[in-house]
Amino acid sequence: MILTLFLLAWRLLWFVFLPVVVLYLWRRGRRDPDYTAHLGERFGFYRRPLPQGGLWFHAVSLGEIRSATGLIRLALARGEKVVVTHFTPAGRRESARLFAPEIASGQLAAVWVPFDMHWCYRRFFRACAPRIGLTLEVEIWPAMIFAARRAGIPLYMCNAQYGTRPLARDSRGLRLRQRVIRGFAGAFVKSPLQAARFASVGLTNVTVTGELRFDQPVPPAQPEAAARLRPLLAPGREVITIASGVEGEEALYLGVIRDLIAAAGREGRVAPLIVYVPRAPERFDAVAAGLRAAGLGVLRRSAALGPDLVPKGALPEAAPDVFLGDSLGEMFFYLALSDRVVVGSGFIPRGAHNIIEPLMMMKPVLTGPHVWPIEFPFAEAEAAGIAFSLPDAAALTRALCQPMPDLTARIEAFLAGHRGASARTLAAIDAVVGPGPRKG
Repeated sequence: MILTLFLLAWRLLWFVFLPVVVLYLWRRGRRDPDYTAHLGERFGFYRRPLPQGGLWFHAVSLGEIRSATGLIRLALARGEKVVVTHFTPAGRRESARLFAPEIASGQLAAVWVPFDMHWCYRRFFRACAPRIGLTLEVEIWPAMIFAARRAGIPLYMCNAQYGTRPLARDSRGLRLRQRVIRGFAGAFVKSPLQAARFASVGLTNVTVTGELRFDQPVPPAQPEAAARLRPLLAPGREVITIASGVEGEEALYLGVIRDLIAAAGREGRVAPLIVYVPRAPERFDAVAAGLRAAGLGVLRRSAALGPDLVPKGALPEAAPDVFLGDSLGEMFFYLALSDRVVVGSGFIPRGAHNIIEPLMMMKPVLTGPHVWPIEFPFAEAEAAGIAFSLPDAAALTRALCQPMPDLTARIEAFLAGHRGASARTLAAIDAVVGPGPRKG
């Protein structure tokens, strides 16, 4: 009864607030016109026919589609038809880039996810009739879940995890979110701990398949460009990358950078080059201004390098203190430049971003005390001695002033033990809906 009343209230809320959602998209569309392009798709209307009877992946944005790329490529290679839904333009653009040949041939379609209303999903399911739906990470939308159930489409969480804080929060009161989670047909999860957590809230058909991000492809041009540019940008210097720094940490990182430079001066050694990559593009200018206001020399990637990561001209003779990564889609380049990586958002309660990409580039990782969103694989990486959680800025500065031993062998062993989630997930999908088509 509680769930029924909630679902009714959810429908009413969408009826009332749909104009607000459309206004939100319109306002975002003033900065990024892709938000308002193909608006009919958000209601389940499509200009072109969608692939029928294949696999449906919901990858809300950029990180999710990248994590699923290996899995999607395995499915495409055996002849599966695929529909990928997104909410953000960044995710949709990445799908268009990654799967351009398959989109052109009609084997794959990348479209907006419908608004979370039952009639929108009815239209979507009629348009593509997927054999199974897979929501990347933890995307819990009531209409999506129960419309799929009503249509007889098994909807599974994929690459799923249930963090400590969300689990504690959802386990209080009416437990509405957990009641909705039980509407999924099942889940393919990252670790045995996550399987136990989902089972504890009543979800059935839970399979441990591992972390898909360990299988994501690395664009070879980015580490190759980093290898060419490293001697030009930082000859004879250590390079430390701050990856996906967020607004709430900017003052902390500024203090750490200044302290590192001061410590190098006192000890008579060359200060490291800091590669600073803000997570949000709208913070690029503000971060650059803040660094310069603090008296630091800043070289912006957008000023120094062209679209192909080749210098536009001679790099400045004066070595910068900070190389600012003011671009999108080039994180592997910034990681490959470095000797070690500080992963952002770990020094605020929101919690650290993923550590897998730095490890894939063979770089040890440091972050703050808030690692709950990445419990897996952070706990395992910490136990392996390749990832480190630090309590505050002073501890981070001390750690970065110490030489880092070569951890390549440890990182390689760690990665070898965690690859293969894409193949395991595809096998788990076959166990649910039967083997898909095979080419040749």
